[in-house]
Amino acid sequence: MARILTSNTIDLPLASRLTTAVFSLLLGAFIIFGVGLSHSVTLHDTAHDTRHSYGFPCH
Repeated sequence: MARILTSNTIDLPLASRLTTAVFSLLLGAFIIFGVGLSHSVTLHDTAHDTRHSYGFPCH
C-alpha cells in the first residue's frame, strides 16, 4: 500500500522574512570579511584551510 507524504507550510509575514534575510546577509558578511580577512592568525588560517577543503581557490 502506497503511503502519501504531505508537508505543511507556515505563512510568514514580510517583516519576518526581511528580518531573517538581513540577519543572514550580515552573518555571511561577518564570516567572509570578519573571519576570512581577520588579522588573527588562527581565525585566518582556519578560514583559509576551510576554503581549500571545499576546493575553493583563494590564491
